[in-house]
Amino acid sequence: QVQLVESGGGSVQAGGSLRLSCAASGRGFSSYAMGWFRQAPGKEREFVAAINWRGASTFYADSVKGRFTISRDDAKNTVYLQLNSLKPEDTAVYYCAASRGYYSSNSGRYDYWGQGTQVTVSS
Repeated sequence: QVQLVESGGGSVQAGGSLRLSCAASGRGFSSYAMGWFRQAPGKEREFVAAINWRGASTFYADSVKGRFTISRDDAKNTVYLQLNSLKPEDTAVYYCAASRGYYSSNSGRYDYWGQGTQVTVSS
């Protein structure tokens, strides 16, 4: 089993940057595909980015492509999400998730979830 704890959220102005971290405890982190999702008030949870278990492949939602970067450091059991050129519509609670299977934009394919970290972008 894997426990996930996100950190790094906060309040920034439009155009600013944040770096989210997701620290994993438990065994086998390097064998998990990892994803980031977000949920804004009154909206459904949506996919943001994912990275495979080797870190060699990533993919992104169209809305964040070119602005956000997902990466992982298996030695530190941590996955990151670099958020650049933030927009007010990026405001949401950001969640990381771990999948025993292949990386996916489908939240149903993830087995473990963190508690989320709030990102607020003001105009």
